Amino acid sequence: QVQLVESGGGLVQAGGSLRLSCTASGIISSLEAMGWYRQYPEKQRELVATATSGSTTNYADSVKGRFTISRDIAKNTVYLQMNGLKPEDTAVYYCRAIVKVTDSGPKYLAWGQGTQVTVSS
Repeated sequence: QVQLVESGGGLVQAGGSLRLSCTASGIISSLEAMGWYRQYPEKQRELVATATSGSTTNYADSVKGRFTISRDIAKNTVYLQMNGLKPEDTAVYYCRAIVKVTDSGPKYLAWGQGTQVTVSS
C-alpha cells in the first residue's frame, strides 16, 4: 500500500505564494510520474501540473508562468511552488502518483487526501 501525504495548503492573499509538498511512502519500486490536480466544488478534478521521473513537466494553461512543479526523486516527494496566486486558484489540491510496487508489476494510481488552498481577493 502506498500513501501520499500532502502539506502546505492554507489561506493567502491574492498575489501571494504557497508551496505544496507531497511525499509517497510504502512499498515503492518506482514513481513514474507525480503531479497535482485540483477540484472546485461540484466539479471534476483537473490537472494542474505533472512531472515524470525523467523531469518532463506539463502545466495547465491557467497556471503556466505562475506555478512550478519539481521532484526530489530520492525523497519520493513532489513540490508545487505557486506564485502570483489568484482567487480562482481556490480549490482542493490533490497529489497523484503513478506507482509500481515491483519492477515487473503493473502500474496503478495513488491519490493523496487533498489540501485546501484559499486565495482571498
